[in-house]
Amino acid sequence: MIKRTVLDATRELLRELGLTTVFGNPGTTEVPFLTDWPDDFYYILGLHESAVVAMADAYSQASRQAVLVNLHSAGGVGHGLGNLFNAYRNRTPLIIVAGQQNRALLPHDPFLGAMEAPEFPKPYVKWSIEPACAEDVPAALARAYHVATQAPSGPVFVSVPADDWTVATERPVISRPRIRGFAPDPEAIDELAAALAAAERPALVVGGAVDHDGAVVETVALAERLNAGVWVAPMSYRCSFPENHPLFQGFLDPERGAVSDRLARHDLVVVLGAPAFTYHVDRGRGEAPLPPLFIVSDDEQILARAFEGTGIRATPKLGIRAILNAVERSTRPAPAPRERPAKPAGDRLTGEYVYATLADLLPDNALVVEEAPSHRGVLHDHLPITATDTGFLTMASGTLGYGVPGAVGAALARPDRTVVGVVGDGSSMYGIQALWTAARQDLPVTIVILDNSEYAAVRILGDAIGGEKLPGTALGGIDFAALAASMGCEGVQVTEPSGLAPALTTALADKRPTLVHVRVVAAGEKIY
Repeated sequence: MIKRTVLDATRELLRELGLTTVFGNPGTTEVPFLTDWPDDFYYILGLHESAVVAMADAYSQASRQAVLVNLHSAGGVGHGLGNLFNAYRNRTPLIIVAGQQNRALLPHDPFLGAMEAPEFPKPYVKWSIEPACAEDVPAALARAYHVATQAPSGPVFVSVPADDWTVATERPVISRPRIRGFAPDPEAIDELAAALAAAERPALVVGGAVDHDGAVVETVALAERLNAGVWVAPMSYRCSFPENHPLFQGFLDPERGAVSDRLARHDLVVVLGAPAFTYHVDRGRGEAPLPPLFIVSDDEQILARAFEGTGIRATPKLGIRAILNAVERSTRPAPAPRERPAKPAGDRLTGEYVYATLADLLPDNALVVEEAPSHRGVLHDHLPITATDTGFLTMASGTLGYGVPGAVGAALARPDRTVVGVVGDGSSMYGIQALWTAARQDLPVTIVILDNSEYAAVRILGDAIGGEKLPGTALGGIDFAALAASMGCEGVQVTEPSGLAPALTTALADKRPTLVHVRVVAAGEKIY
């Protein structure tokens, strides 16, 4: 009689949890996990572990599902750590399963063995384990799933010795439903409702967790009921309010004084699904005053570290629904809509012109993946994200390497959407290997490379904080169109403004992956 193995039990569990699409880059310690790969499982191969993790991250965010990632022992995990840090900041429920050497060899520090494997990815995983024995592997993976998907969601890590998979087991596989969100304390909501009723100029500040929880529609309804202006929290990694809405006010910069200046017009601020606040620079203004705050978050750490304000713990959708149920429609005048800069003339191939052209060409439900730090500000000015369901993805951590693989992962998850990635030339080289996966999967994804031949974000921020003669920022000399072609994608180069719209139109209509290499000139580059 053929005995049921740990591998058999694990595959039963993965089917029940919907974890049959696996992103990976295998090594020898993963062979026992991959052997006799089931026909109903789908393995997405990436050519570098960093690209694998970023693809899985965007796939998970765009599909709103947990995803299994298969990495190789210590070295492979190490390669993926930059984008694992991104996934942690992005609150992405990735289940990282890494190979480990055979248990019998571990006392001898074997080749490819991972020393203290569960410690390696910390602190940027919610939970980490190497099961004590082979039969514990399915239970460890079941727990990993529930930890990863429970709010606030995030990546987890399971190290599995290679010989565990072939061990016989009779233990039952227990699959439980995903743990749902939680509602706020009613008394806290009553306090917030009273404050809103008394306010004359309230504002909402929205963060990535709002869209992450599928609560954009509820947020729009709340803003309209309150006639409150809506700001986007500093360094938000998703679009949580449609930017063409008349109540949309703009983006907060990651500097305490700048946040204080923008919010000074308001007498009450309600922060939804965001830290209060994420800062990146310090211009020496100290603790600039902020209006009275209420912070609604599912993350106890965000609520604990806030310097001021009243914290309300709840997952975004349930928290916002509770506020909606507690407040009356306001008769206060709505704030004036945000004024956008005029569309650039098109006499030069600037980042502004690229984004304005994309705004004219993209359909309303397009999904934009972005990693062009020196052009983030002009994206805000000229490419409004209007979708109310995952219209925009970027990295919350600032660690480069997300953009190209992120666009590929999003396209895999949402074949019903037009997916375009806008990536800087420097950023693209941290994950360019994902073009190969795009070609092998035959994805209708468009990657736009904004090539200014430098790490411009470093130069711009360096200038702003007093840096001089910074080395290591000049780039150039990369033929991205040829590089794309070498990996099986279409590649086209744009060097004049007149060629941009035709190239983008053709790329967006193509059912194959296409890279559009745009040699931009510097204009009003803005990081924020």
